[in-house]
Amino acid sequence: MDERSNDPSRRAWLTRAVAGGAALCVHPWALAASEKWPTRAITFIVPFNAGGATDILARLLASRLSDRLGQTIVVENRVGASGILGTDATARAPADGYTFTVSLTTNLLLNQFLYSKLPYDPRRDLVLVSLLARAPVTLVVHPDVPASDAPSLLAYIKANKGKLSYGSWGVGSHGHLACAYMSRTQDADMIHAPYKGEAPMLQDLIGGRIQLAFASALGSKPQIDAGKLKLIGVTGKTRMDILPDGRTLFEQGLTDDAYSVVGWSGMAAPARTPPALVQRMATELAAVAAMPDVRARVADIGFSVVASSPEAFVQAYDQDLPIWENLVKVSGARLD
Repeated sequence: MDERSNDPSRRAWLTRAVAGGAALCVHPWALAASEKWPTRAITFIVPFNAGGATDILARLLASRLSDRLGQTIVVENRVGASGILGTDATARAPADGYTFTVSLTTNLLLNQFLYSKLPYDPRRDLVLVSLLARAPVTLVVHPDVPASDAPSLLAYIKANKGKLSYGSWGVGSHGHLACAYMSRTQDADMIHAPYKGEAPMLQDLIGGRIQLAFASALGSKPQIDAGKLKLIGVTGKTRMDILPDGRTLFEQGLTDDAYSVVGWSGMAAPARTPPALVQRMATELAAVAAMPDVRARVADIGFSVVASSPEAFVQAYDQDLPIWENLVKVSGARLD
């Protein structure tokens, strides 16, 4: 038996997820309540700046869901403290089915291992609604780096111990954790250069002030196409639609979980949101995710649509959690 099945937090999440799917069958009154919902505007809290990939995804979903539900959906950017403010605002919101967050792995999973003091506990204060999209990232290098694939890059950084620098869009970010793992396993002693966002990191990478970085396809593809950056590979086990010729690191022989795991975008709600409403929102999201224009737009930002049931989201979360927890430990990242 999997030892994680005895974890109280996991049991609570699974109970809520299963309840979300079963409530419609067991409680006719819950079905009636979900059919009347919504009767007023819904808020999607995005804990990141407007214009980024998560914001684009949230606004796309809000537009299509608004048409289906017959109510306005307001996308509210609650920015601050690396996404903590917006996520905490969701956790503290009334659990009435009118507040949700569209967020990333960082805020819904990673932060609990990075921060010694977090105002919310994602597994206690939030209920998962649906995975929305998987978000693999690209591994790119400055054109002067004499490597064209993953094995040659590993050999290069190992041969240049202590001489190379990698960038990330912040301490504890996917880019930081993946490069820290690469540095540790290759005994490369690479220097971490954290930035306040991806844009300045990419500018320094283009300028040669750092040598490599993991970056979103949305940010890196224009630079790859222009020859300003060189693509080494992408995370995950499937290629990106936006970069069909970009081989995964996995197919290049980097089969460690650190390179196969991908970030995701997902929707969560306050913990005590009625299960029938959680299930209803997940059902509506699945319908929207099946729309060809939605799938095409999501692919354009480097994501792939994977709308799911609440229970499937919990299972995916539980599978990813120990991988990310270990990456945080390997990196030594800690935030207060």
